[in-house]
Order: sequence, then structure tokens, then C-alpha cells
Amino acid sequence: MSAPRGAFEIGGAAIAPGARQTVDLPVSVLSDHTPVSLSVHVRHGKRAGPVVFLSAGVHGDEVIGVEIIRRVLNTPGLAGLRGTLLAVPIVNTFGFLNHSRYLPDRRDLNRVFPGSAGGSLAARLAHQFMTQIVARADLGIDLHSAAIHRTNYPQVRISPDDARMQELAEVFGAPIVMRSALREGSLRAAAREIGRDVLLFEAGEGLRFDELSIRAGVAGILRVLRHLGMVPAKGISRPKAEPQFCPSSKWLRAPMGGLLRIYKSDGALVRRGTVLATVSDPFGEQEEDIEAPFSGIIVGRAVMPVVNEGDAVFHLGRVKSVGDAEDAVEDLNAQLTDDPMFYEDEII
Repeated sequence: MSAPRGAFEIGGAAIAPGARQTVDLPVSVLSDHTPVSLSVHVRHGKRAGPVVFLSAGVHGDEVIGVEIIRRVLNTPGLAGLRGTLLAVPIVNTFGFLNHSRYLPDRRDLNRVFPGSAGGSLAARLAHQFMTQIVARADLGIDLHSAAIHRTNYPQVRISPDDARMQELAEVFGAPIVMRSALREGSLRAAAREIGRDVLLFEAGEGLRFDELSIRAGVAGILRVLRHLGMVPAKGISRPKAEPQFCPSSKWLRAPMGGLLRIYKSDGALVRRGTVLATVSDPFGEQEEDIEAPFSGIIVGRAVMPVVNEGDAVFHLGRVKSVGDAEDAVEDLNAQLTDDPMFYEDEII
């Protein structure tokens, strides 16, 4: 007979099997003596299984991941959870409150991992997150959106030549899987250094909700949890088509400053030479087209109609076949739109 499952201990709290609790991990104290903490919601299953963390709000203006985690935590299937789920919907509380990507000292939290216990505010926050959350998990799913005034089509980014993460990205079922190298100081890079894998989900726009992107995130997380044996399969649909793999991508930039008229949206499949947008000067005397330099899918784009010369306008990902990709992306979009998992009152 196996030994009974023990409690999950974190931040001085002990969460019993089958229980859930939000724990505040101390980080720092502000100048007005306000304590700063990192809040983690722990769901500790009655039965043994993997430990998975969900994180969002590493960049404070990327709010879409906060809503994704909220919906996941309210999913009925978590009642029978195997293993342990650590959910941190807002890592960068400072940026979240100020509607800012950065911390108060203008540091980008996703460039200071793994941090240090005696360093800057950013370093201390990164260190607490790494030691208390990342190091104790078997897998992480980190949720992001594009920066303000840009939007990303739902996509999962993985490191090159990583077979396990390629498999999990396909299980997640976002329309696009992109190869993305690890960047020094990022959460993914720091996690890899200590032998932990992190799936990076990118979707939507800073400071905005996007229902399609939210659904893609929720569905993807639940698919991964099901794949790991943590939640039952009931009510969790498999992707109707394989995600489109983009081995490389390129940012297309404004050839001149002026007013941007966009003809193709994110998620659109385009062929080489397709006119994606036109930039015109405010007087209507000059204009230049932005054409696709190769066939691919628009994985991200600007949303502001005003651009300076050199501004990034379209993020174009390469695909093997535009024709094959069109059917797959259409099927995945339709599945997200029609998925009965959500009710109308969930739509923001």
C-alpha cells in the first residue's frame, strides 16, 4: 500500500491534498513601507502527478494571460487534478498596476532572470520566482502578448531542436508553432539552465483582451494538462489540424513615415509579392506599398495607423506550403470560435 500523499509546502503554508490556497511570497518593501509580494495560487491534487506552473504578467501590460489563467482555474476538470498546479497570474504586479511593461526602475523583468536574493527589485522578484516556482516544477507555461500597439496571432514558441517541446507545442494546438532562440536573461533561458522546460504562448495585444486568443490559451493549457495525465479528457477537444510550423520569420518595416493602411490581418496566409499595406504621407503626395518578400503567415502586426520610417509593421513567418496552411489554420480558427467549452457570458 502506497504512502499517503503529503502536503505541498510553499512560503510557510502547507496545502493539503485536494485543497487550494493562494500564498503570498514576500519580495520587497516599497518606500512608503508597502510590502511587495508574489502571489501564487496552489491547486494540490489528491493523487500524485507532475508539478506544472502557469505564469502571466511578466510584462505588466500583457493582461491577456491573466484572463487565461483565471479561466483555467475555474475549469471544472481541475476538481480531479493529479499532481500540483502553481498559477501565478501576475508576476510583475508593479507593471500591472501601472499598465506598464516594466518595473518601477524601468527594468524588463524578462531580461534579469535568474535574478539574485540581494540584487535590485527586479533581481529579487526574478530570484523568488525561480526558486519558489520554477525550480519546483516539472514544466512551465508562460503566457505573453505582443507589446502595446502590436498584436500577435496565437502561437507557441519553442527552442530549436527540442523534440519534447515540439511534441508539447503540437499538443497545445495553437495555430502556429515558431522556432525561437533562447535569449539571455529570459525566463525560458534561466529555466533551461536548471533543467526545466517552459512553453511560451504569445497571443493578442498589450492592455487588451482578445477572445480568440484567450480561447486558444485556455484550450492549449488544458490539452497539455490532459496529455500529462493531470486532468480527465472529458470536455477537452483535440486540435482539428496540426499547427503550422514556422522555422524562421522576418519583421517587415515601414519604408517611409506616414499613415498606414493595412490590407492583411494577423493570421492571414500570403504569397510572395502580396501587398500587405500602404504607407502614405499626410498630404497624399507620396505612398509606398509593403509587399511580402516570401510566402508565409502573418504572425504579428502593428495596430497603430501612424508609423515612422523603419517601424516594425508585419511579422511574417515562413511556412512549407501556403496552400496546406490555409486549410489547417481555417480549421483551427473555426474550432476556437465554435468550441462549446465557453459560455457567452465569458466573452469580454
